[in-house]
Amino acid sequence: MRYSDEVRARAVSAVMAGATLRQAASDGGPSRQTVCRWAADAGIEMRRGWIGGPVKAVGNASGTRPSRLGLAQRLAIAAGLAAGMTHAEIAVGIGFSRPTVSREVSRGAPAGPYDPYAAHARAARAARRPKPRKVDASPRLRSYVLARLAGGWSPEQVSAMLSREFPGDEEMSLSHESIYQALYVQGRGSLRQELKVEKALRSGRTSRVPRSALPPRGRGATWVEGCEISLRPAEAADRAVPGHWEGDLVVGGDMSSCLVTLVERSSRLVLIRRLELHPTALVTAALAEMAASVPDELMRSVSWDRGGEMAGHAAFTAETGVRVYFCDPHSPWQRGSNENTNGLIRQYFPRGTDFRGVSDREVARVQELLNTRPRKTLGWRTPREAYSEYLGKVREGALTT
Repeated sequence: MRYSDEVRARAVSAVMAGATLRQAASDGGPSRQTVCRWAADAGIEMRRGWIGGPVKAVGNASGTRPSRLGLAQRLAIAAGLAAGMTHAEIAVGIGFSRPTVSREVSRGAPAGPYDPYAAHARAARAARRPKPRKVDASPRLRSYVLARLAGGWSPEQVSAMLSREFPGDEEMSLSHESIYQALYVQGRGSLRQELKVEKALRSGRTSRVPRSALPPRGRGATWVEGCEISLRPAEAADRAVPGHWEGDLVVGGDMSSCLVTLVERSSRLVLIRRLELHPTALVTAALAEMAASVPDELMRSVSWDRGGEMAGHAAFTAETGVRVYFCDPHSPWQRGSNENTNGLIRQYFPRGTDFRGVSDREVARVQELLNTRPRKTLGWRTPREAYSEYLGKVREGALTT
């Protein structure tokens, strides 16, 4: 004879509450053997001499609690609900937390009584692997993600801009972790079939590079005296006031050609100039031309490392009125925005690139790509957007030197 789920749940809940098999069986009509089997299926340990008593926990044959709900626990939940037990009381009986029981009931009974068999079947379907990735199921989403990754964006930037450009569109939402999984995991449909994994992480590193522990070098860069970074205006430190820049060279594989890079600390806007040689006179002249393209209100100071290419910085200051400040030895993080940007530039011009074979048009294209790439530190705005806001304030007279 087949008994209803209600009869079965009532009998199991009676056993959990401390009833004997005979008492639980007489309540609904099933035999003691049937109730015993139901109780065993629910994870209640049955043994000779069972005389009732409250059941403390529902386990399994090995005596250990499983890591996820199984049919036994779901039957016990149904029995507890039928007996009027609270979620907290049921949780104690099956050895799981109260939130686990609450989630299970809300999922398994969205519009009606909790059905343990249907809930278990639904959980089994959801647990099947492998699952199709969301980025594989939507050609529209996949096309967007691939295009941005190919443009040098990080997975986190892609995810943030999806939320920004397609608010409320579930098809066009994707976490950065899902993008990383699609890049790193081998298999059919993986993004790595169309895009190299190195595109996900611009540095290509698998771990952080520690700061140098070398002691300071002796006095060699005499041009630094009186221009130490500790003398830089305090307003530059918190990036609240725009117009403080960081600069450096990206030297080519021939050790002669280079890119001169300037990054504005507040907006992260980058200016790039290509040179085939980098003596100090040529570098300072190029910097003066770059500074001339920026309003005076947005060109207040420049921070540089201790490279000899800036030994003639006095000529730059005399021409532009902009002071140059030099970082401490072995302290590249003191101009971290420029270091980060130079790392981004290496995505497009890898180490060993001879910049004599690179056109100014290619350099301008990379500059535009970097300035239109969303940044987390800017609230997912682009450097171009942030810098344009400052330009607007300059035109309104809201920014003064």
